[in-house]
Amino acid sequence: MTHERLAVGAYGERVAVAHLVEQGMVVLDRNWRCPAGEVDIIARDGSTVVFVEVKTRRGDEFGAPAEAVGVGKVRRLRRVAAQWLATSNVRPGEVRFDVVSVLPAPKGACRVEHVKGAF
Repeated sequence: MTHERLAVGAYGERVAVAHLVEQGMVVLDRNWRCPAGEVDIIARDGSTVVFVEVKTRRGDEFGAPAEAVGVGKVRRLRRVAAQWLATSNVRPGEVRFDVVSVLPAPKGACRVEHVKGAF
């Protein structure tokens, strides 16, 4: 992955974290990895633990960023979530999977779309 793509992804994750916190969620973990894969953000929304996939694109000519979350990614995220829950001391009332799309705009603004319960 190029340095530019990594920078765009890191920017998107920072924007997503700020958005989630603004919505009243508490970030529990970021970029958590295990042999099954990685989850971008793990947060708490009340008694619900939320596993968040962040998708950032510089433009929408290839579709909305959230459209990039395919069946394979969903399977991996579910396996990673199960691993995180098995190794953490957190016992959630519910578990949810969200997607946060970040589309940067000129002059520092950006468009953020938060799909709760995306899959």
